[in-house]
Order: sequence, then C-alpha cells, then structure tokens
Amino acid sequence: MTYRPPFVSDRFQVIAPPHPATLEVDALLKLCTIETGRVSGPGGQNRNRRDTAVWIEHMSSGIAAQGTERRSQSQNSGKALFRLRCKLAVRLRVAVSRDRPHISALWRSRRQGEKMSVNPEHEDYPALLSEALDLVVARRFDLAGAAGLLGITMSQLSRLIRHDKAAFAAVNQGRVQVGLAPLRS
Repeated sequence: MTYRPPFVSDRFQVIAPPHPATLEVDALLKLCTIETGRVSGPGGQNRNRRDTAVWIEHMSSGIAAQGTERRSQSQNSGKALFRLRCKLAVRLRVAVSRDRPHISALWRSRRQGEKMSVNPEHEDYPALLSEALDLVVARRFDLAGAAGLLGITMSQLSRLIRHDKAAFAAVNQGRVQVGLAPLRS
C-alpha cells in the first residue's frame, strides 16, 4: 500500500491539533477575546440598560460569534460560545491521516453500532462535526470512505453534516470542486 497524503483544500484554514472546537470551555476561552455590550430590540429594560450582549472572537483565526437574543449575559455567553465552536468546526481543519485516522474517545462513546445520534444543539455537536469534517476533507470529500473509517453509515455522516447549513454548503462546494456530485438536501 502506498502512502497517499491527505487532501488539503484551499477553502479551509489548516491548523495544528487539537481542534479548537474540541477543547473544554475554559481552554477555548483562553484563546478568545470576549466583549459585552448593549443592543436594542425586544426584551424590556434589562436588555436595553444592561450589558447583556456577548461577542466572542477566536484570536488566532479571527472567527467570531455573538449572542444577543437573551436577557441574561450568561445565557448569551453560552449561545455565543456554542456558535463560535460550530463556526470553528466548519472553517478550520486539522490534517489527519486519510487511511488511518485517530478516532477520539468522544466519537467512540457517542457512536451506537453504525449510528451516530447527536442533537445539533448538544454541546458535543461541534466537536463531533469537526472530527467528521477533518476526515471528509482529508479523503477528498468521499463521504462513504470517511463514514466507513468513522464506523458509521454514510447516511448517518451525511445527517450529522446536514444539521449545520454552513458545513453542508462547504462539503457540497468541496465535492463539486473535486468532481463529485453534491449531496441532496
């Protein structure tokens, strides 16, 4: 068997491991800047008079997210952090082996046979999405091959990616770029 290097797409920023979307909250926040402020809109006086809005930016990549819809700064902070982790999962890639990837303990614990059920609102979703996308990109957007290495069915992998619109669009753009048919929505 000859060595085949992982595919690198110019659509993504390649970074050194570990992927920021897989980090614990405290470790990720050390790599970010956080700002709070006020925004107008529905929510009453508390929202208009208190700094409840939260903006978080990952310093090394410049990827940012915000949480402004809640009346509580802590709730907005949680929303902003989750959105940031999802954006990081979609836009940043860690180079992995295309034929012998390391499957994380989180992935193995969440997999049930050949199924992977995770709510897209669950805190584990960004980490699982980043791991799946790293392998999908390394395999030139071959979902069947990536799914086999991850131990799930292609439909399960497709469903995991389809939950995030930006991830789904990025995978379809990559598939078209390498001459594969886009996934159906």
